[in-house]
Amino acid sequence: MPYIIGPACIDELDGACVDSCPVDCIYEGIRKRYIQPVECIECGACLPACPVDAITSGPDPAEAEWAEDNERFFITVLPGREAPLGSPGGASDVDPIGADTELVAARDRP
Repeated sequence: MPYIIGPACIDELDGACVDSCPVDCIYEGIRKRYIQPVECIECGACLPACPVDAITSGPDPAEAEWAEDNERFFITVLPGREAPLGSPGGASDVDPIGADTELVAARDRP
């Protein structure tokens, strides 16, 4: 199972995880980052780099909502976009997406 980024990342866009990812599969929304599940090679390099321990792996039932949300970022048409992001082949070739999933957008700001 690819790694996912959970709710601790909301409004915490440090970027250390992005710098540590050897395959460039961590994409930026407005308030949160998302791991492209097809591009992730499950190496774990992002885990120790995350300053808020927002990245997890494995089938944890408590994280199911966030695993689905992470995938939704890539397969649905996000607000302000004309098509799903899909698998662009690397986040550095894509500007910050400028949108988040409904789950993230609905979260209260701290």
